[in-house]
Amino acid sequence: MNSAFINPLARGTPAVVSRTRAIKQWTREVLTLSDDAIVSVNELACHVPGCPPKETVVLVMQGARRMHVSIHKAMQDLTKADFALAFATMAEKSD
Repeated sequence: MNSAFINPLARGTPAVVSRTRAIKQWTREVLTLSDDAIVSVNELACHVPGCPPKETVVLVMQGARRMHVSIHKAMQDLTKADFALAFATMAEKSD
């Protein structure tokens, strides 16, 4: 018997993991990030009236520099061009 805990809510399907890796790589390429930068990718429910039901949020942390972008599409629907456009028009946030 396998006693390992399996989280039924985990988003660890191969397609999600693969897409998350691709989005992180696109982000690193578009922003020319160094290896020490941290890139976090999350897909959230969008509650803004008129927006699609899912949005993808990317947070970049490199030293004291903090940036984030929200794209009103599900992760599976995004392209590298979506990220290039979003990061070109985003406002940088500093803490």
